[in-house]
Amino acid sequence: MSKDYYKILGVSKSASDDEIKKAFRRLAHEHHPDKGGDPSKFKDASEAYSVLSDKQKRTTYDQFGSDAFQGGGGGPGPGGFGGFGGQGFDFNFNGQDFGDLNDVLGEMFGFGGRRGAPQQKRGRNIEVDIDLTFREAIFGVEKTIKLYRQVTCSSCKGNGAEQGSNIVNCGTCSGSGQVKQNQRTMFGTFQTVVTCADCQGRGKKPEKPCRTCKGYGVEKREENLSIRIPAGVDVDTVLQVEGQGEVPSYAGKAGDLLVRISIKNDSSFEREGQDIHSIEAIPYSVLALGGSVEVETIDGKETIKINEGTPTGTVITLKGKGVPYRNGGRGNQLIRLEVDVPRKLSREQKNLLEQLREQGI
Repeated sequence: MSKDYYKILGVSKSASDDEIKKAFRRLAHEHHPDKGGDPSKFKDASEAYSVLSDKQKRTTYDQFGSDAFQGGGGGPGPGGFGGFGGQGFDFNFNGQDFGDLNDVLGEMFGFGGRRGAPQQKRGRNIEVDIDLTFREAIFGVEKTIKLYRQVTCSSCKGNGAEQGSNIVNCGTCSGSGQVKQNQRTMFGTFQTVVTCADCQGRGKKPEKPCRTCKGYGVEKREENLSIRIPAGVDVDTVLQVEGQGEVPSYAGKAGDLLVRISIKNDSSFEREGQDIHSIEAIPYSVLALGGSVEVETIDGKETIKINEGTPTGTVITLKGKGVPYRNGGRGNQLIRLEVDVPRKLSREQKNLLEQLREQGI
């Protein structure tokens, strides 16, 4: 009986390869028997994908329909999908006969498909917390931290071999770093290429393992690391120091050091974005009559001018006295002026204030 493979996958006849793959992935997950799906629909979707994902088979199908694959189920030679519709799904197929169907199903079963090339190993990232003062966060600082991490072996320099010992080809994988495996599943036997467990994909092994690292090429060691904290970092900023994490065994790329920033509160200043806020207590006489006063900034003391009749709560902006921007320049400091009410007064001061109060001031 002829089957409409495009209809089975829910795509048009002009669908791209990517659209066909996406449609099959969706149906495969939806009808996977292990997930309570419909086995017959999973079979039909797999059969449709095995044909439409191959350009030559798709051309043949477009000309002659699914009848052109009877007895082969879309796969060349005898067998193909033989028994695919029977009880237990007892069938075998070579992944190369089905385009990248082997890869897609391999992901669902948790093993690799035809793409078995080993990936470069990467070391573990390390996370540390650093406490900064308010001023250290504003202007930046050099910090030395102590790390206990996995590093390149000091004895063998990372090759895993005892000094004077040779590095030879791995006998298990014949130096390729990969071995073939046959994975039996309820859908048949998949041939996969995996990383060699004996040499961890290197293809080589030491004749005599290093006594320090037991042949792994790495050891645990405590080290001091100096890092530069840039100016303007904010609380919970995470700095990534590339290559300063742990080194993986059997060579590879080191992980990164992730530095999370904590900032202690300051009694005089608060930060809001790139601006710094502060409060300055000013004598009432200066607010009323005007004058110059010395105020505290993040850069130190600075003299500012107060205009006559300045009300309490006035905010004065000091441009360029805030938090540095990464690309240059700085934010502002905003100073809120409040009346400085003395707690103790001399008799003369009290008499003067009484006179002012009588005058309505």
